[in-house]
Amino acid sequence: MAPTIPPLKDKSLLIDRAFVNSQWVPSESGKTFEVTDPSTGVVVGTCPECDVSDTEAAIDAAANAFKTFRATTARQRSDMLRKWHQLMLDNAEDLAILITMENGKPLADARGEVKYASDFLLWFAEEAPRIYGSTIPASVGGKRILTVKEPIGVCGLITPWNFPAAMVTRKAAPAIAAGCTVVVKAPGETPLSSLALAELARRAGIPAGVFNIVTTLENTPAVGNALCTHPKVKKVSFTGSTAVGKLLMKQSSDTLKKLSMELGGNSPFIVFDDADLDAAVEGALMSKFRSSGQTCVCANRIYVQRGILPAFGKKFVERVRRYKLGSGFDPSATHGPLIHARAVDKVDSHVRDAEAKGAQIALGGHRMTTDADPGRQGGRGGHFYPLTVLLDATPEMLVAREETFGPVAALFPFETEQEVLAMANASEVGLAGYFFSRDVQRCWRVAEAMEVGMVGINTGIISDPASPFGGVKQSGFGREGSALGIDEYLTVKSMTFGGVEVRP
Repeated sequence: MAPTIPPLKDKSLLIDRAFVNSQWVPSESGKTFEVTDPSTGVVVGTCPECDVSDTEAAIDAAANAFKTFRATTARQRSDMLRKWHQLMLDNAEDLAILITMENGKPLADARGEVKYASDFLLWFAEEAPRIYGSTIPASVGGKRILTVKEPIGVCGLITPWNFPAAMVTRKAAPAIAAGCTVVVKAPGETPLSSLALAELARRAGIPAGVFNIVTTLENTPAVGNALCTHPKVKKVSFTGSTAVGKLLMKQSSDTLKKLSMELGGNSPFIVFDDADLDAAVEGALMSKFRSSGQTCVCANRIYVQRGILPAFGKKFVERVRRYKLGSGFDPSATHGPLIHARAVDKVDSHVRDAEAKGAQIALGGHRMTTDADPGRQGGRGGHFYPLTVLLDATPEMLVAREETFGPVAALFPFETEQEVLAMANASEVGLAGYFFSRDVQRCWRVAEAMEVGMVGINTGIISDPASPFGGVKQSGFGREGSALGIDEYLTVKSMTFGGVEVRP
């Protein structure tokens, strides 16, 4: 039997309604969908199956609220975000339980996500009063030029399921700090965390219509299209696959919306022979197996210089053997399930392809039987796949060409720096990359040569509210977090004053 889900201290945070204009509302159709625990398949909640009409109602509420919210002072918006941040900390354990209930990640990881998510609220609370314009010397006499930054308007925010709290605050916090209003399309797999955040936003005093959430599972394409085509929505921010990002861009083209796209990755992780081997192993473990490999910046291709590959592989496999799969509520479990059966199918297809093309399975690598499934409960197994290590991986394998998004670590040998950089950059996407080396000249050289938006040098963890998050190539454009993140929700207006006389 799977561990019992701990009760919430504040049961009002488990919500089964959408949030529009500070009201908890059902879908107009009355339809709902089930939210399940991916470690057991047990239903943990229901949410409204919102459609286009529900989405349009949320957009109208946001557009009406923007008329007055845009005039609030930066300090007022900062204070709201600070209160929201504190309420997240005050309710951190309940939020973590909700994340684990619907996402499956271990409770310890969920607690870390709550802290990470709340940090975006605090960061952008501090950025709100620092939305500065500029003065520009004119090229002709008698004129003065200055710029101001203004909120862009209603923003459609489409968030993923892998970080159901942090991806909401990473988008909503800068938007609200800038003076925008938002409509969040919560992920159908993990809407409960988003709705709990909405309740805390309400308690923090964020005005009606400023922060709205629609929930949907089957109607996701129609709701996404509504956000992208509605003329009142001026900005869309999306985190998800490259294929869906391209579709949303096409849908947004008729209204020329401002876009931020954080799309798929295929992160290379390089270990040079001058690296601190133990540190490199730990870095690779953290990068690869965080959230059971279900992160867009996790190591997807681990390149190890041939001379140290046997030692690295041995240490790496020994460390992975210590991990334990299980329910996120099992305190002994280090890793949880994949989000759904389709994810399990994709991971297994990558392993089978690699095996057929010559990879050696050093650990894991086979679907779990129902009896061996740690999420089995009442005959309903969870979506688990064993932590897997593949040796002798090659560039033609799917694990090299596609994002696995699961707990498969594929180790590729390489000989020279030039060779590994060519392999690392041989991808249409470029979100994150990592490498370990103690040669400072190589560190500069490789970091500058990698075709990615973010580089981890001697570390496997790069996410930080203070650091700009985003990619290049087909990993998208725009940056989230950092001092740059708020600019995604602002427009620049220049003002030129003429007839300014300079009198002696």
